[in-house]
Amino acid sequence: MTKKRIYILATGGTIAGRAASETATTGYQAGAIGIEELLQAVPELKEFAEVQGEQLAALDSKDMTADVWLHLANRCEELLANDEIDGIVITHGTDTMEETGYFLHLAVHSDKPIVLTGAMRPATAVSADGPMNLLQAVRVAVSDESRGKGVLIVMNGTIESAREAVKTHTTSLDTFQSPDMGALGTVQDGEPIFYRQPLRRHTKASAFSVQGIASLPRVAILYAHADDDGFLVDAAVQGGVKGIVYAGMGNGSIPVRVEKELAEAVRKGVIVVRSTRSAAGRVTKAETSYEEHGFIGSDTLNPQKARILLQLALLQTTDKEEIRKFYSIY
Repeated sequence: MTKKRIYILATGGTIAGRAASETATTGYQAGAIGIEELLQAVPELKEFAEVQGEQLAALDSKDMTADVWLHLANRCEELLANDEIDGIVITHGTDTMEETGYFLHLAVHSDKPIVLTGAMRPATAVSADGPMNLLQAVRVAVSDESRGKGVLIVMNGTIESAREAVKTHTTSLDTFQSPDMGALGTVQDGEPIFYRQPLRRHTKASAFSVQGIASLPRVAILYAHADDDGFLVDAAVQGGVKGIVYAGMGNGSIPVRVEKELAEAVRKGVIVVRSTRSAAGRVTKAETSYEEHGFIGSDTLNPQKARILLQLALLQTTDKEEIRKFYSIY
């Protein structure tokens, strides 16, 4: 039986981290190990796929940029258009993995599998989780069932949708979870098993494209807190933002003083999206005034993902009602 051909794009992260000792799991240099060394550490990959790799970046993912996102999306498009490539695995730091995953979920147009994976412990640790995560990611990428499910995140034996996965813990190996919807599936003894699939639009059905795009619109995230008087809203507007995602309290609740500033921002042409600082839950219509001001609910997207959808939406339109529809279908 012919093995599928999986292309691995390395971007750095803890999975490629090097620490001073085998017992150190913090204080390491992320992205210090190259793709060839990563692949050599998991010779079992060759049992399941024909694998080749490319070092696209070598970042600590806290330093991820829109420039890298655009390069990554365009490279994925190029590779997946090749009949010789059956899927892509991306090694990535965990700090911004959910954001990169969701960006690609919206910006890459292919039904071939794209799987992100990483590690919570550096490659030099005696208990490194990267090799198993990489092996499981490749196993998921070669699975016929992975096709058409959008971008996936595979970590610690679970298969999550990039739309829903969230880093929930600072150091735990099972940090990636989907609080609202649950995992799409699991990897049991190396075998990917799916139980559901995403219904919101993504990848091949997405209307968004970044081909020929040099930069993304500036969108700020502002975080709600007690005694928030909204002074950062004005600072963001003065800084030239095209959109603001407000991580409100509970169901996207906004303090009265902040609401006034956000309403003024809308009058100046800024798109405002209500998200939540809560760990889970859908942001729905709440105060009548929010609708009157033209604020848009983020549905179940957390602030960082609501920001990505708004950035891509702003590439197409500044019409509030059109953008509102995007949050109900993506």
